[in-house]
Amino acid sequence: MLNRVWLFFFLTAAIAIVVQLFNGHVEVLSDSVNAVFSSAKLAAEISIGLIGVLALWMGLMQVGEKAGVVGVFARLFEPLLSKLMPDVPSGHPAYGSMSMNLTANMLGLDNAATPLGLKAMQDLQSLNPEKTVATNAQILFLVLNTSSVTLVPVTVFLYRAQQGAAAPADVFLPILLATVASTLVGLTIVAIVQRISLFNGVVLAYGATLISVLIASVFYLMTLSAEAIGTLSTTLGNGILMVLILSFILTAGYRKVAIYDEFVEGAKGGFSQAIMLIPYLLAMLLAIGLLRASGALDYALQGLSNLVLLFGFDNRFVEAMPTALMKPFSGSGARAMMLETMDHHGVDSFAGRLSAIFQGSTETTFYVLAVYFGSVGIRNSRHALGCGLAADVGGIMAAIGVCYWFYG
Repeated sequence: MLNRVWLFFFLTAAIAIVVQLFNGHVEVLSDSVNAVFSSAKLAAEISIGLIGVLALWMGLMQVGEKAGVVGVFARLFEPLLSKLMPDVPSGHPAYGSMSMNLTANMLGLDNAATPLGLKAMQDLQSLNPEKTVATNAQILFLVLNTSSVTLVPVTVFLYRAQQGAAAPADVFLPILLATVASTLVGLTIVAIVQRISLFNGVVLAYGATLISVLIASVFYLMTLSAEAIGTLSTTLGNGILMVLILSFILTAGYRKVAIYDEFVEGAKGGFSQAIMLIPYLLAMLLAIGLLRASGALDYALQGLSNLVLLFGFDNRFVEAMPTALMKPFSGSGARAMMLETMDHHGVDSFAGRLSAIFQGSTETTFYVLAVYFGSVGIRNSRHALGCGLAADVGGIMAAIGVCYWFYG
């Protein structure tokens, strides 16, 4: 799948470059060459930048596992995950690392979520009989990551506040609805492909509990101002991280674990993983960079706008689509698109609000796939990309629908 996708990106970029040259835009050649070398530099910068944080969390996770703290998280979510991932045996360390990663994603703890996710992928890889081919459990875990519910998208609120929004947090509920839709679509598609039954008591009970918590959180957060939500989220996030770190270290000390030795041993794995990511990241960033520099995305948007008008539909949502189309490829690129849309159309315009909803409810699927599978050397992703993109499409469609519902 990835081989075909990579080739498709290059063919699309090549066609777009030829069209640009035919139209007299010779600068596309220099832009494309710059994109190639910039991608190489960016891949190295991202991987090297991950060394410290990966080493930190890999070391802490090893201490936490020895202390038994990670096992507490595993027991909370193992009944659910074992139904969704029947190939993972009971009591396996992957349950703990997956549970911690999904919790960190839900709380918006970006600085902890990625290292914990890589640790979970590494744990799942230990069960993989074919080390270069993704297992069903790894695919489901990746799709849950690319579509995971984020309870409080604080960064989107901050960007809206910087752009002068009258109520920066008024997109909170639309974002939550869109990201829940993305998660449900992703989980359903994977369940259909892998023939997992979602209609059993355990899954339904966890689902009902999660929905109840989300509803209660929504009602509480809607009583707060944007500044109060930001303060609460920051305080809660930092507090949870400190509680985790201290609980790992102090519990391990109480149980007479060799804390320093275990931390160093775990941290070594983080260093090697960060270096291993470079070629996988480079391959994905190179294709994405060429796609952007060639103007292919601009042509796609123009074609979409013409198609919508041809069928007589409202095409206001097309003005925000650059953010949606860029997000699966690049988080920073989507952020730039969102800010440009807010600046051009107005932060509280339909397009400005929709771009913020796209930014908060979709994920960088290609980046996550390259990083997570690249960290364990998987080259055959099977149906992971298709299911991840289906979750993205579900989130995008839901975002458009709720934006028309709330602001249309």
